[in-house]
Amino acid sequence: MTKTTQQLTFSTRIDIEEGVRKELIDILNQQLADATDLFTQTKQAHWNVKGMDFFQLHELFDDLAKRARNFADLLAERVTALGGAALGTVRMAAEATTLPEYPLETVQGHEVVDLMVERWAAYAASTRAAIRRSGELDEPTTEDLLTEISREVDESLYFLEAHVQRQ
Repeated sequence: MTKTTQQLTFSTRIDIEEGVRKELIDILNQQLADATDLFTQTKQAHWNVKGMDFFQLHELFDDLAKRARNFADLLAERVTALGGAALGTVRMAAEATTLPEYPLETVQGHEVVDLMVERWAAYAASTRAAIRRSGELDEPTTEDLLTEISREVDESLYFLEAHVQRQ
């Protein structure tokens, strides 16, 4: 589930067993990498979208990018609360992300929406996998945080899919 291989930890009195904390930190850092990549890809869409629906998509992508940036902040703060180091630079995210690369030539509104649907759906799926694993580790606080993010990701995906759905 996670590409994180190097981990810096700090002592903490949080009452979660060290092995469980380390696995949670890996899970959260993977989600952080994907959230950071999702943020930058959504900003790429915001900056470069073209076509008849430019303005509404430009605004939508900006709103969604703010959401993804907030996910990253929440995830990083949970990592540090667990005694880990948040791996949150753009370079770290680029190395660890599971999302596909944004194709530079994709600029037409409907194509960009399709691309964003794919990225946000992938992030929704990985978030649900992280929720399941946190539950298996019996760590409700991390599970709850990821569930909160999942609800917002699902809503964001709905906003995107509404542009391409037909009756």
